[in-house]
Amino acid sequence: MTSLLPSSTKRSSADVERDLATRRPLTVLAVLGGAAAAASTLVVCLAVGVVGWFLTDAGAHGSPSGALRVGALGWLMGHGSGVRIDGVAITAVPLGITLLAAWAVWRVGQRVGDSVSGHGPGADAIADGERDWTVPVALALFTAGYVVTAIVTTTLAATPATDPSAPRVVIWSLLLCLGAGGPGIAIGSGRAAIWAAGLPPVVRAAGLGCRRILQLWLGVAAVVFAVAFVVDFGTAANVMSQLHTDAGDVALLGLLSISVVPNAVAWSGAYLLGPGFTVGAGTLVTPNAVALGPLPMFPMLAALPDDGATPGWTTWLVAVPVLVGGLGAAWAQRRQPTTRWEEGALRGCAGGVLAGIGFGLLAAVAGGAVGPGRMRDVGPLAFDALVHAITAFGIGGLLGGLAMTFWARRTARRADLRSA
Repeated sequence: MTSLLPSSTKRSSADVERDLATRRPLTVLAVLGGAAAAASTLVVCLAVGVVGWFLTDAGAHGSPSGALRVGALGWLMGHGSGVRIDGVAITAVPLGITLLAAWAVWRVGQRVGDSVSGHGPGADAIADGERDWTVPVALALFTAGYVVTAIVTTTLAATPATDPSAPRVVIWSLLLCLGAGGPGIAIGSGRAAIWAAGLPPVVRAAGLGCRRILQLWLGVAAVVFAVAFVVDFGTAANVMSQLHTDAGDVALLGLLSISVVPNAVAWSGAYLLGPGFTVGAGTLVTPNAVALGPLPMFPMLAALPDDGATPGWTTWLVAVPVLVGGLGAAWAQRRQPTTRWEEGALRGCAGGVLAGIGFGLLAAVAGGAVGPGRMRDVGPLAFDALVHAITAFGIGGLLGGLAMTFWARRTARRADLRSA
């Protein structure tokens, strides 16, 4: 009977397989995807908790359930929960765990988007204005699965002594799903490309400029932090020796340090911008002055500059953000140049302002309380860093955009002369 059908209606087995692969049950798949994204990083933290328990005292003290609870609390701290240790509130967020969770949400979101891309209207219908609720519905269900997993984890891991904040976990989970899961689902389903095609070129160029500037800036801040730590590595080794740590303790302390490396990069960026950061109440670390007090025995703090007056050359570090903004804007416009002065300036400046806002948000979540007394105030001066970042990246982006526009106009004139 199938041979009697018109040839136009025949479909190959590959087409049928592709259609089935992209039309899987949206509700079940999205909910399970959100739960899987949360569970993937949670399992890693639980494993680290158990391994750390064995490394410290070979399991002589405590129990496996206690080690699992510690791992779960670490995962919750990466979601902004905060904890109490011996009655002292710890509110700082280990951004390494947060970035790991965001990466998992992004990757799983892409898989979910690809699996449900066959739902809803086609690309032509969407371009004609037909509403498509595939991505919003999938994102809502994905978020529900993630949030429920986070709430269950909070309920099982919380104790009256630790007291993690469930509302903060829910808020951070929502932000992770919206900020990483939403774009992942949109890109995986192909909707992002359709929507981006309808945006003005200036908006797309500003977004690309923001991305390039942030990439360059975080790379520069990471290099500065690494160099400062290596230069004074002897201090870190001295701290380790005074702690009388064995191999297991060193490994555990190394894992803890890795989880806060993104925080250190944000501090380094705030330092280069000028406002700097605090390492306890009444302290300040800037290119112009360094005022430190007693510090906890933590090896990464060896990267801090010496207390007192700073060398004269450190004052010129405030020019680095402007240079990075210009290079990032020029990098973004290299493949899509424009010969219009106003468009080039708008691309660069808008990208720089967006990058400044992005870094300001990062600086705002990179600090918090890490101990009692003075250590309740640790981290970048977020508002000042936001203002300085917007100003420096905006000016740098403006100059970079104008420079690339000049280069594009010059290249166009040369091409016209050769053709003439």
